[in-house]
Amino acid sequence: MRKLIAVFMAFAMFFAVTACSPAPTTGETGGDSNTVDVGIVLPTKDEPRWVQDETRFNEALANTDYSVEILFSQGSSAKEKENVDALIAKGIKVLIICPQDGGAAASAVEAARKEGIKVIAYDRLITGTDAVDYYVTFDSIAVGEAQAKYLVDQATGKDNPLYLYAGAASDNNAFLFFEGAWNVLQPKVADGTFVIKNSGEAVALQGNAKLTRDEMSKIIGQVTTNWDFNDAKNRAEANLTAAKAADKGDVFILAPNDGTARAIADAFAADTAVTSYKVTGQDAEKASVQYIIDGKQSMTVFKDVRTLVKDSIDMAVTLLGGKDPQTTGAYNNGKIDVKAKQTEVIVVKSENVKSALVDSGYYPASDFTNLK
Repeated sequence: MRKLIAVFMAFAMFFAVTACSPAPTTGETGGDSNTVDVGIVLPTKDEPRWVQDETRFNEALANTDYSVEILFSQGSSAKEKENVDALIAKGIKVLIICPQDGGAAASAVEAARKEGIKVIAYDRLITGTDAVDYYVTFDSIAVGEAQAKYLVDQATGKDNPLYLYAGAASDNNAFLFFEGAWNVLQPKVADGTFVIKNSGEAVALQGNAKLTRDEMSKIIGQVTTNWDFNDAKNRAEANLTAAKAADKGDVFILAPNDGTARAIADAFAADTAVTSYKVTGQDAEKASVQYIIDGKQSMTVFKDVRTLVKDSIDMAVTLLGGKDPQTTGAYNNGKIDVKAKQTEVIVVKSENVKSALVDSGYYPASDFTNLK
């Protein structure tokens, strides 16, 4: 009987100790499997640019001890808000978010702010709210200026046909890119080097060295691609259908990014009245790099996502450590001046594809054909 009592006491002690033991952790930061330190929300998986960013985030996060979750909004501000709410429920301390719509994202980040979460706007600025702590970005005005400078450097003589295209009116970056491009192109329109062919609003405002937000909105409303390949192709084809033969020949095209650049290039290449075209781009997408190698796209502005991602993660880790991250500037979002960390951009043309993108380790040479 004594032996039986001893056995029961041993079992009782075992279960008591087990019940008081802490639950197993899911990483070096501790917490249960539902706890996340840093939440990341990206616009969509349907565009190469954001899949590329996801890959770079995963690579960068392999060297951090903090738990992270990446969600995609699939082009929907409502889904974006759901994603942020889901991450808030998981106890995130820092939110890194690239908004689908800069204005619509305000309610999502305001919900995060109420929970004491630090908010980092990634690549695109969130507007109309004070619930944004930091902004990690490329110098968007410099991007537009680089695109326009390329066109100016390629132009000779007078009356060169100029076609303008822009990103989505819901994206603050589209305005910054266009502002930068206008800074460089407007003087060359004023002196007769270029003649704008596809925007009556731009023609009406071509005497203005600087444009207000409302003035840019009028132009962008006429030339927006919505960052969409099909929208860009349809708009370019409509512009070419409406254009006279004299409006074609050797043309110059401001395209806002690589996806739209390829669509617009295809449309202009198919028009027999277009003798040649110079078209800009942005993001150094693989497909556009191949287009540049093949002579179908003129240039792209390379924004090294590795650096942008690293800046974002470094900023988040600094905040998690209770310190203030370093910044290099500020952007007004219509409500406050948001402290920003800016990353430089690089112009890539056929002659420096290899040095800028392959030798730097960004892409392997095997991703391309006829690379020199």
